[in-house]
Amino acid sequence: MDFTNKRVLVTGGSRGIGFAVAKAFLGAGAYVAINGRSMQTVDAAIERLDGSERLVAAPADIGTVPGCESAVKTAIDAFDGLDILVNSAGIGAGRTIEDSDEEMWDAHVNVNLKGTFFCCRAALSALRKSKGNIVNIASDAGLMGCIGIVVYCGSKGGVVNMSRAMALEIAPDVRVNCVCPGYTDTDMIRVSIAKAEDPDAKKQMMIDYAPLKRIAMPEEISHAVLYLASSEASFITGAALAIDGGTTAGR
Repeated sequence: MDFTNKRVLVTGGSRGIGFAVAKAFLGAGAYVAINGRSMQTVDAAIERLDGSERLVAAPADIGTVPGCESAVKTAIDAFDGLDILVNSAGIGAGRTIEDSDEEMWDAHVNVNLKGTFFCCRAALSALRKSKGNIVNIASDAGLMGCIGIVVYCGSKGGVVNMSRAMALEIAPDVRVNCVCPGYTDTDMIRVSIAKAEDPDAKKQMMIDYAPLKRIAMPEEISHAVLYLASSEASFITGAALAIDGGTTAGR
């Protein structure tokens, strides 16, 4: 897939799936604005990508409306427009309903759901002009219920259905799709494993969770993102593509 001279913003692009997505777009010829919470994390990501002149730093807190607007404006100003928005910024924590408090709820909804919406809103005018598209990173937990991560499920389920509604509202000018990864080898997953009472058992549970009996690599998710953002997917909008090793196929 060729993205030569396409203008891309990846929120949460300084690590994990977002970093893999930014790297893939860069390798396909795009100009990429990388968002992260701080300039330090964004600079580190750009350095890992060899500091290409096609990279732009767009640090901002996506959990706030001003942060969303700032990241989008930085990308649009740097590139004189925008073709693709990838909303990859996200957080996740496992807690029972009883242990979930307002602070945890607000943190998940602010970054995962509100941040996605307000980045889309801020970018909409530029994307209408370029006839561009949006790819939102949701989760397999946005397609099914999971014990112990009710708040996370709620925030990611919102991303899935919001993507569908957006796809209807802003068609035919802008396509909107989302990908729904299963367990993926990122810093967030590694921290979750390390904090577990029995890390080896936790890791094995994640491996066994999907019918394909392994954890995904971030690059596998990035391939799906690039496909949905490409001209090859020009007749796809409102889709929620599960990249989950078969988890949501049924049990």
